[in-house]
Amino acid sequence: MKRLAHRFRTLPIRARLAMLVAAAVAFAVAAVSVTCWFIVQGKLYDQVNSDLRKAAAQAVAQSERRGPQNEIVSAFSNCTTTPQTAPFGSFRDAYSEAITEAGTVCVLENSIGRIRITEGDKKIAANTDSSSAVVRNGTDSQGTPVRVLTVPLGLSVTEKTGAVSGTAFVVAMSLKGTQNTLNDLALILLIVSGIGVLGAGAAGLAVARAGLRPVDKLTEAVEHVARTEDLDIRIPVEEDSEDEIARLSRSFNSMTASLASSRELQQQLIADAGHELRTPLTSLRTNIELLTRSEEIGRPIPAEDRKALLASVKAQMTELASLIGDLQELSRSEAQRGERAQVISFEDTVESALRRARLRGPELTITAALEPWYTRAEPAALERAVVNILDNAVKFSPESGTIEVRLTDGVLTVRDHGPGIPADELPHVFDRFWRSPSARALPGSGLGLSIVARTIQQSGGEVSLTRAEGGGTLATVRLPGAPTAPPETAQ
Repeated sequence: MKRLAHRFRTLPIRARLAMLVAAAVAFAVAAVSVTCWFIVQGKLYDQVNSDLRKAAAQAVAQSERRGPQNEIVSAFSNCTTTPQTAPFGSFRDAYSEAITEAGTVCVLENSIGRIRITEGDKKIAANTDSSSAVVRNGTDSQGTPVRVLTVPLGLSVTEKTGAVSGTAFVVAMSLKGTQNTLNDLALILLIVSGIGVLGAGAAGLAVARAGLRPVDKLTEAVEHVARTEDLDIRIPVEEDSEDEIARLSRSFNSMTASLASSRELQQQLIADAGHELRTPLTSLRTNIELLTRSEEIGRPIPAEDRKALLASVKAQMTELASLIGDLQELSRSEAQRGERAQVISFEDTVESALRRARLRGPELTITAALEPWYTRAEPAALERAVVNILDNAVKFSPESGTIEVRLTDGVLTVRDHGPGIPADELPHVFDRFWRSPSARALPGSGLGLSIVARTIQQSGGEVSLTRAEGGGTLATVRLPGAPTAPPETAQ
């Protein structure tokens, strides 16, 4: 059984569906056929029983019209085991006998044979109640199957001995024709059932092929992607179709589109990262080659120039470390970010970022007006995003300038008084590695605002940069939340 089950599971889906459909139809057809056969058998037997009861009723009526018991005694005294004229009349195409409780048998005239009497028939003969008639299956003397009805007729007296004995009338009809009809019906039902099962199997296979055709297309598409890594392939789906195959096809199309977009972004990120890394690496190599060449030729570089070279190397190393950190931040998946998200105080996060910003711009005046606000986000990522916004404000603020920071109802605004961002550059400020032409000479990788946008969006908020009235830039961050901490956080 286990081997059969294993073989069934290894069959193609089409074959399994066809076999399951054929099995279901076979079960249904078998149930209907068996039910039909038994119904027909019951109807045929009811007809035979009806004929037998008519014959028995006629015999009982004739017996009652004969009158005195001595006529019945005379009739039984002359009975033999061969057909003869009897007081109960004749019944063509039937077996007819009269018996006593002692087992004496009188085969009546025109009986087509003799019935094998049972002990049950003798007991019925001893019974005076005519309602105790019994119908049974039996055989004649030749072994032919017959349907037998035994009806008690009352008591009779034997003239020679004066003994009283019960009598019964036994009538039977051959079941050969009925059984032949049932056998023919069984054969017909078997043939029809076999044709039905084969037809069901063929229909099931056709339906399976038609139903699994979209799955075949999906399989071919998956194999094509695995073979060629071509993510531009799409499976055609009817717009109004909502079945499981259509949903699977749409999901596959969405998956390949997402993978293609992800690969595009990955390739773009690698290309942009390579481009951005080229500049600091080239500068580092040049500076290190100068220092190395100075050592090789024995001509020391002047102290001031050497100090400037080392400062440049240190700055380039810092820029490389910052760029690598930004790339690591961008490479983290949303699932990793979501696992670390928690309810935090936005006010505390901004205060921590302000402390870092004041260290980077000690000559600037940074004012802050913060109100409590609690939101759900990853603490480190949100603080990094706020620090990046403040770093931009510090970078583009004039000497001894002012930066105004305000947090009200979950809206953080950072306003500087620098040159501002040209209107044609505002749509690109959150793109990866994008840097304003006027800021190319300043340190940075062009990933800071891209990280800000991603972090705020993943926290369910919005971020924007606009030109401030009177000059400068206004950064606005909106995050969902509440001014009070949830009960579980407060505890």
